[in-house]
Amino acid sequence: MASLALAGCVNLAPDHVRPEPAVPRAGTEAAVDAASLDWHAVFLDDRLRGTVDLALRQNRDLRVAVLQIEQSRAAFRQTDAQRLPTLNASGGATRSGAAGQVAQQVSLQLALSSYELDFFGRVRNLSASAEQSLFATIESRRSVQISLVAETASAWLTWAADLERQRLALQTLESRERTLALTRRRHELGAVSGLVLAQAQTSLESARADVAAYPATIAQDRHALELLIGMALPAALEPNASDALATVSRLVDLPAGVPSSVLQRRPDVLSAEHALIASQADIGAARAATFPSISLTASAGTGSTALSGLFKSGSGTWSFGPSVSLPIFDGGARRAAVAQSEAGRDIALARYDKAVQTAFREVADALAVRATLADRLAAQQALLASTERQLRLAETQYRVGSTTQLDLLDAQRSLVDAQQSLIALRLAEQLNRIALYKVLGGGWQAGDERS
Repeated sequence: MASLALAGCVNLAPDHVRPEPAVPRAGTEAAVDAASLDWHAVFLDDRLRGTVDLALRQNRDLRVAVLQIEQSRAAFRQTDAQRLPTLNASGGATRSGAAGQVAQQVSLQLALSSYELDFFGRVRNLSASAEQSLFATIESRRSVQISLVAETASAWLTWAADLERQRLALQTLESRERTLALTRRRHELGAVSGLVLAQAQTSLESARADVAAYPATIAQDRHALELLIGMALPAALEPNASDALATVSRLVDLPAGVPSSVLQRRPDVLSAEHALIASQADIGAARAATFPSISLTASAGTGSTALSGLFKSGSGTWSFGPSVSLPIFDGGARRAAVAQSEAGRDIALARYDKAVQTAFREVADALAVRATLADRLAAQQALLASTERQLRLAETQYRVGSTTQLDLLDAQRSLVDAQQSLIALRLAEQLNRIALYKVLGGGWQAGDERS
């Protein structure tokens, strides 16, 4: 009995030690604040906040992730219940007869069926594995939410940028119409040839074709966003063209490096770590299966030939039957199960390392892009101002006949290209902020699902 009690203190699962981050270099702790930002603090526009809130309440992928938590929690409770004895109550009555004689038997019984004394931690480790699988599912749900917030905001901002591009296309069409009208008057006066008039007409039709393409693009933007939020977007939450030029999201200034502690707080990394801990518990369960198992079966009850005699003295019955199962020969099946669980642990460790490395690359890439965005925006704004001056000069000189139609069209195209590039760059700057929010794993401020 002393040896059995001592064995009950043994856990055959490997102790968990968080692996060192498999990243090439570490950073500074200054990025922790960015990783803990709530999504409400990231987005400044009330319409964007309302859109994200709708997505969090209506998105079907997030709903599935929540239900998977409930499914995993039920599986854990089912496994954990094996640590407790199972009691069954039963009752019966039989009546039989032969040669004019009638016999009856009435019984009540309370039974303990095959309760395993978990001296080597097999059941305990199975329960721990199921619990860690539950935690991994919770972290996966958090990862889904962060991705949903980022995707919804990106879709909303992309819609706003396309609205701005549509407005620019309409402005370009109006400019080309004015140019064509001026060229037509000059052609009527004989100042320009028919070829120049045809070139102006071609430029106008090209601008008209650009305008005609945008309604479909904007409709696709709407559909993509409404798929994420799971319902039609209310008109009060729709973006407008000016949102592409405004700052609707923010993020605290970040350093060039990111500490490993931030990466290890990402939900996908935490999920991989919980999977690793679960695999270590599986090793403990597999190892425990190679040792003897002791089970208890017991029952107590009462029986009588009449219902009125069930609880009379002398009608009680009981039984007690411990059993020991000692593995002697199984063709190596138990050793193979241990090897299989150890290989599963190695796979989980490799997946954890890959998750950390992926997190490091995503953050490093987002920070690398952010480091150049300010200079790129300043350069693009300077280019836009230069092309605007060029167009004003070209229009003035064209009106007085000191420059050609081709010079004017070239200046118009340069301005449109610069405006389009600035819209794209401003969108990229906003999307980079959202990407940093996502890859740093920040924004989850709700209560802990584990409780």
